[in-house]
Amino acid sequence: MQVTIGKSSQNDATQAVKEAMKNSGTPKLVFFISAYGNIREVAEVFQKEYPNTLSIGTSGIHYFGGESSDQELVVVAFGQDAEVSVGVMRYLSTCPVADIEALKQAVAAVHPEDGKTVCLECCTGEEERLVTTMNVVLGQHHIPLVGGTVFGTPEGKKSYVAVNGILYEDACCYAVIKNTSGHIRTYSELIYEMDAEAPRHIATKVNLSNKELIALDGRPAAEVYAGELGISKGEVVDNVLQSPLGRVVGDEVFISSQYAIGNGDSLINYKRINENDTICVLKLMDYKSINADTRAEISRESSHISFVFMVNCIYRHLLFSNEGFLNTFLADMNHLGPSVGMVGGGEQYKNQHVNQTMVCAVFE
Repeated sequence: MQVTIGKSSQNDATQAVKEAMKNSGTPKLVFFISAYGNIREVAEVFQKEYPNTLSIGTSGIHYFGGESSDQELVVVAFGQDAEVSVGVMRYLSTCPVADIEALKQAVAAVHPEDGKTVCLECCTGEEERLVTTMNVVLGQHHIPLVGGTVFGTPEGKKSYVAVNGILYEDACCYAVIKNTSGHIRTYSELIYEMDAEAPRHIATKVNLSNKELIALDGRPAAEVYAGELGISKGEVVDNVLQSPLGRVVGDEVFISSQYAIGNGDSLINYKRINENDTICVLKLMDYKSINADTRAEISRESSHISFVFMVNCIYRHLLFSNEGFLNTFLADMNHLGPSVGMVGGGEQYKNQHVNQTMVCAVFE
């Protein structure tokens, strides 16, 4: 697939776009990640200077060339062998289904094929509602969803996504991409596991509006968590990098990261937990060998990789940074092929919103 990647450290949006796009010609689609303060201007420059190119973008921490930054502009340009369409899902907190007809048209426009089509997205929140809504359409065509929640917005500011020069809040930007010259394969990487002997708990009281897990087995959730691990309640939040919560669905586990203790020793999480869900406390595994296995699987299945897009959870980013592994991780992923990533406050993969996970799409 024809993909070019460029970056710029210039503060002026026009000059930054010009530098980042110097080797890209006139692509069919650009996806950009900029510094928060530049997102509006960058989006407008793309619309003005490349009126025949579709564009989506956001702000935050990006990965490129084995390094991470939240101050540079990085741009991914998809060339003439891509069939593309873009769109926005608005009103995420109230009624994203209002834009479902536009998503149907976007999917139809690329004439999707199994194994050659993907939907990449960035959203500002309300992930469970978004994933459920989008999969009404994507699921019919077996199109995998790979995306992330915008992270790194300055405190007190609003998060934005951009589509064709326009900024949206409470929204998701997406691109439906079909590779006409090869396959697109998707992967997720989990570095936590359920201990076979670990207790399974039932969520007996929740507050869905703020993703609050109030009680497990009829007892305060933080009390249950702390008691199981033999730690104080004051250590519960900081222990998330070692032992997040897991929502068990059949043989699969979907991480829900706790980030605060609420009233009555509840746990406030980044992923919604429903009443009667089965919950377990997970443990950190050997993440270095797991990533090596992921890369080996990707290399085995795709011999001619032209581009890798990944979303890495902020908690994985922090864990790897604390352990001195982040640069090694980024360099290893970059060895697969040209790659760009974003740090997510949550990750969307196929029909699930997850936490503390890496998701990626690999283009041949």
